[in-house]
Amino acid sequence: MSDEETGNSSVGLEELESGTTGGPELARRDDTQVRSGSDLEPVFDVPVQVQAVLGRSTLEVNQLLKLAPGAVIELDRKVGEAIDIYVNNRLVARGEVVLVEDHLGVTMTEIIKTAGTTA
Repeated sequence: MSDEETGNSSVGLEELESGTTGGPELARRDDTQVRSGSDLEPVFDVPVQVQAVLGRSTLEVNQLLKLAPGAVIELDRKVGEAIDIYVNNRLVARGEVVLVEDHLGVTMTEIIKTAGTTA
């Protein structure tokens, strides 16, 4: 199985290792020395929680108690609208639901940049 199939991609590490200026600002040390991919190795095995949120709904307790198999809960999103992708409860991207063989997956269509994040 390739790195792409398992999701173990080293996107961006090649640029950091080669010392090109296209890498993210966070990869630079105070002395302007570029960090290499091996500097990040200690965090490669740190687990993170990833959530793909299709939508939200608010129910009263009496409505919740009336739910039965086959009940439909209407969400606040429309069909085809982008879903939110959270990493450790932080919104990082938006994407689309895709089918990968017999599993659901998410294709990221937009990366969310927050204050302090550089392009």
